[in-house]
Amino acid sequence: MMCGRFYLDVQQDELMSYFDLATVMQLPPRYNIAPTQNIAAILVSGRNRRMVNLRWGLIPFWAKDEKIGYRTINARVETVESKPAFRAAFKQRRCLIPASGFFEWKAQKDGKQPYCIHPKHNALFAFAGLYEHWRNNKGEQVDTCTILVTDANAIVKQVHDRMPVILSPEYFDSWLDPDNQNRSGLKEMLKPWPEDETDLYAVSRKVSNPGNDNPDCIAPLT
Repeated sequence: MMCGRFYLDVQQDELMSYFDLATVMQLPPRYNIAPTQNIAAILVSGRNRRMVNLRWGLIPFWAKDEKIGYRTINARVETVESKPAFRAAFKQRRCLIPASGFFEWKAQKDGKQPYCIHPKHNALFAFAGLYEHWRNNKGEQVDTCTILVTDANAIVKQVHDRMPVILSPEYFDSWLDPDNQNRSGLKEMLKPWPEDETDLYAVSRKVSNPGNDNPDCIAPLT
């Protein structure tokens, strides 16, 4: 798993300002967001940005059942435009996923040690994401998403060799625009976050259990 947990702890007005939204959903702080859970995402509907709930784990429109979603929480930048599960969404269903930080685990002699990773100067940022609409055998629509991942920068590489793509706000309009079909230009946006703008610290192993969702998950390990 390349990016399997993250957290989001910001106020509504911060979300509205950062993503240029007229309205946002009520989002209680979440400190241990895990795959298959519903997460907030920003996409373009018509010409307006709006916030929606998407299930984390993309189900392609052609899938026979939803089990594939367990294997598609992440999309690799290197293959996103060619892999059948993601290529249609990459073409015109791109989204932003708000976050405050994410977690990775480092193997140690006594087990895996989790680390909290976040931009140094941002309490809020956006992962590059893709979304998809799928209908089950009852005809019910299920809206799902994935987070793009790329090579880790030098800081994250101390823990893991991959990291989620964090998009700079200057790219938001181009990334969200479904009419933007410039694949090479889109992929140019999908770079590792600068290492001098990245911080990490060890946290409690409580975060390894998705049932734990409280501020203890992001508290520095003492």
